[in-house]
Amino acid sequence: MEQPFKDKAIIVTGASSGIGQATAVAFAARGANVMIADVIDPEETLAKIFAVRGNAVSVKCDVSKEADVKAMVEQTVTLFGGLDYAFNNAGIEGVSMPLQDVAESDWDRTLDINLKGAWLCMKYELPAMLKQGKGAIVNCASIAGLVGFSFAAPYVASKHGLVGLTRTAALENAKSNIRVNAVCPGIIHTPMIDRYAKGDTKVEAQLAAGEPIGRVGLPEEVADAVVWLCSEASSFVTGQAIAVDGGWVAQ
Repeated sequence: MEQPFKDKAIIVTGASSGIGQATAVAFAARGANVMIADVIDPEETLAKIFAVRGNAVSVKCDVSKEADVKAMVEQTVTLFGGLDYAFNNAGIEGVSMPLQDVAESDWDRTLDINLKGAWLCMKYELPAMLKQGKGAIVNCASIAGLVGFSFAAPYVASKHGLVGLTRTAALENAKSNIRVNAVCPGIIHTPMIDRYAKGDTKVEAQLAAGEPIGRVGLPEEVADAVVWLCSEASSFVTGQAIAVDGGWVAQ
């Protein structure tokens, strides 16, 4: 495989599984030095990266805690000599219930991880990129950041907020050679979807049927979009929320 990101440094949060894992492996296979950040043991991700002869280091990071995020970025810059790219992917699905039944603690936890976490990451990633005069950031939103979903108020609010945050960061840094975009995955085969389906084949079939393309997506398909958004091929793209959803929001 070609290595267009050889010796470039990237942070991937929420990289122990799913979209984060697939993206970390994709960048490592293309030559990048990858900082894997998660609260969960990333042993499987590291094994996959080493299997493609990639380079990666892991750090335990709770993105809702400023001290953890600051340390993550500082460690990346120290180990890899800078920070070229970031995929702020860490997130949770939150509770599923009517808005009025959501506990304040559940609301706060979802917003803290999904929205505040991305803000904290960019708060420390951007200065590192500004120092070197270039960079690209991709935030992982969701189709729930583009349209509403019943019984998912905290999640939908966090992802809509993340799309707005992405656009603001893009405008603030457009003249600094730093691009900021978001991917908005549709129904992707990840542990999050597995938790929702609970192994029920009928639920899985319903999810697939809801996609115009006729199937659920793969984490690697989202990873490919992230790779593109960080590449020179997308040099004129910033402030965008790109749906990777098999046509879901086009319905």
